[in-house]
Amino acid sequence: MSHYFKYDDSIKSKVNTFEINFKNNEFMFKTDSGVFSKNYLDYGSNVLLKNTNIKQDENTILDLGCGYGPIGTILGKIYPNKFIYMSEINDRAIELALENLKINEVSNAKVIKSDIFSNISKTFDLILTNPPIRAGKDVVFKFYEESYKHLNDGGRLLVVIQRKQGAPSSLKKLEELFNNVNIVAKDKGYWIIEGIKHKTID
Repeated sequence: MSHYFKYDDSIKSKVNTFEINFKNNEFMFKTDSGVFSKNYLDYGSNVLLKNTNIKQDENTILDLGCGYGPIGTILGKIYPNKFIYMSEINDRAIELALENLKINEVSNAKVIKSDIFSNISKTFDLILTNPPIRAGKDVVFKFYEESYKHLNDGGRLLVVIQRKQGAPSSLKKLEELFNNVNIVAKDKGYWIIEGIKHKTID
């Protein structure tokens, strides 16, 4: 069975476009078969975006597992003075993310092909993710573990996950990694969980 987090060139292309308004900004997204939520902005990503307020000292942001790029594209447009990195393993999704940045005239973003952090060495002030639940708990937890390692001191990880798809176990895992974890919001079964990496003291 094909899943959106793995590239499968046997999936026949069926291009789709849709438009949304977010914080008085108009966006158009091009999607295709073989990517997550091809017909609309999924509810989880929408909840994550609504509960993301980038702080003044958060300058490097990573959209981890960006898919066709809605989160990174929207944040790049709303926060033009920040730099957004977007990572993805699915080749079709990467092509779409690059195209959607152009369509929406977002120039302060870069798309990186990477299996989680396999091709990323830098660290970030803020990492956001709507993790690929269908990939299994081990993969999702690796998202969290590797994100912790790639956060600057004082950096934040923001995760969106449904309660029925493992939010309580994700909360427990994040509490093992971070010593400051908060449930930022709950919306129709979706949890936004924040982990803050405390600054090290010499």
